Amino acid sequence: MVGRRRLGRGRAPLRGGTRVAARRALVAGGTGRLGRAIAARLEDAGFRVVAEGRSAGDLATAAGARALVALALERLGGLDLVVHAAGEGFAPKPFEEVTEADWDAAAGATAKGTFFLAQAAAPALREAGGTLIVIEDVAAYEPWPLFAPHSAAKASQAMLTRVLARALAPEVRVCGIAPGPVAVEPGQEERRAASTLLGQIGSPDDVADAVLFLADAAYVTGTTLVVDGGQLLQTGLRSRP
Repeated sequence: MVGRRRLGRGRAPLRGGTRVAARRALVAGGTGRLGRAIAARLEDAGFRVVAEGRSAGDLATAAGARALVALALERLGGLDLVVHAAGEGFAPKPFEEVTEADWDAAAGATAKGTFFLAQAAAPALREAGGTLIVIEDVAAYEPWPLFAPHSAAKASQAMLTRVLARALAPEVRVCGIAPGPVAVEPGQEERRAASTLLGQIGSPDDVADAVLFLADAAYVTGTTLVVDGGQLLQTGLRSRP
């Protein structure tokens, strides 16, 4: 199970014929579709991974973020990479029906969680010269009336990628990934594929590939890699993704 990963499963890389310690990664939101794919890809690349969901620490609260980081540090002894893949509040609702609870759900783990996870992990990441990767969403850049709280929370998250990059530099790199249609509900594939330039949907593995790339992109920080098949370049407004 991804949520309870055994340490040392990935093989440590070789450098100059000598095996070095495997890098250590925390995947917050690691029990979701994207989180599971990211954790698996990191393990395949030799990382030791802690991938956990809300039960290990609710990122809607600062205390929950601290608890999650403390758990990862207890298991791994340090952190070279933190991936924020947690979020909630992605549910279509007409503008007139949106409630304060909807806003709290969308902003909690997404916007607040990004900040407080970074705050909690910063000392360990600074010590290791590590990287924070934030899983954003193309919703941050597209007006979706049926997903108003989600889009606004993701826009806040995209700004936090840049704010945190400045706040944690030069010791820590902070990058974002904005997926498009990569975790599509059954029956929605054809419609969602038509919204992209490539005419096809992606998969969580596409996001995992991007995470692995940014984890090793030593001269990249404060920017977002869009993984959407060209969706953002399509013209016209859509009321929902």
